[in-house]
Amino acid sequence: MRLLYIISDFFYVLMYFVFRYRKKVIIKNITTAFPKKTEKEIKTITKKFYRHFTDMIVESVKAFTISKKEIQKRYQYKNPELVNKFAEQGKSIALVGAHLANWEWSTSLPLVLNINVFGAYNKLRNETFETKLRTTRERFGVKGGKTSDFVNLINNNFNNKIQGAYILLSDQSPMIPKTFHWAEFFGVKVPVHTGAEMLAKKHDLVVINYRAKKIKRGYYEVDFELITDNPKEYQNYDLSEKFLKITERNICEQPEFYLWSHKRFKHKDRFEEWKELMAKKKKEKKN
Repeated sequence: MRLLYIISDFFYVLMYFVFRYRKKVIIKNITTAFPKKTEKEIKTITKKFYRHFTDMIVESVKAFTISKKEIQKRYQYKNPELVNKFAEQGKSIALVGAHLANWEWSTSLPLVLNINVFGAYNKLRNETFETKLRTTRERFGVKGGKTSDFVNLINNNFNNKIQGAYILLSDQSPMIPKTFHWAEFFGVKVPVHTGAEMLAKKHDLVVINYRAKKIKRGYYEVDFELITDNPKEYQNYDLSEKFLKITERNICEQPEFYLWSHKRFKHKDRFEEWKELMAKKKKEKKN
C-alpha cells in the first residue's frame, strides 16, 4: 500500500496540475452544492478531492490482490448486526448507498453479513478485463450481475425464493427519458434514480443505507442506517427523497470524499423539457 500511495501522489500532481482532469466540472459541482463557501474553501475541497480520487484509483487496483485479513483491517463495518437482524428474519434487503469515500471495497460485505450479497456491474467490452474484474469483485463472496440484467436477477431470486441483499448505488443522474421523479439535491432540482424504491415496494425489501467514512488514508468505517422495513407504507418517491437527504447529510460531513467528477447537476435546467416529454408520452399512451 505504501508503494501504491507513492504512485497515487504522482497521479495527483498529474491530474490536478498538469492534465486538470475534469477540473471545471468538479469545481462547478462543488460550487453548486455549496454556494456559500468561499473561493478558498472550494479550492481546498477540490484539492482534497483529487488526492482522494487518485487514492481510490490505486485502492481499486489493490482490490485485485488484497487479502481477507488486510481488507478487514482497513475497511471495518461498525454495525452489521442491523442488517443481519433482518436477514435472520428471512427478509431481503436493498443496501442503498452513494459514491462516497471508498465504495469499491464494499465487495467485502459478505465477510460480515449472513445473507447472499448481490452487486451490479457494467460489462466491459474486453472479455479478459471483464473476467478479471468480475472475479475480483466476487472474491469475497459478492455475486455479480450486469446492471442491465439486475432487475431480472432480483425478480428471478424472488421467484426461486432466494434471499439476498442488493447493493444499489443510487446517487447518479438517470437519463431524462428514463426519469420518473425530480427532487431537491443541495437545493437544486434534479432527476433521481427511483429503481431502488420501486424494487423495495415490489418485493417488500428492507431499505438500509450504507455509508463509508474515511478515517485516514487507506482506512474506512462503514455504518448502516435503517431507512424503512416497511417500504409500502411510503407514498411514491418519498423513499427516494429520504435517501437523497441522507446522502446530502453524509456528503456534508466529508465533502472532499464525494465523487464530484460526475455531472450530478447536468440536467438541472431540463425539468420543463422533462414535463413536456412526460405529457407527450401520457397523450400517446391514452391514444
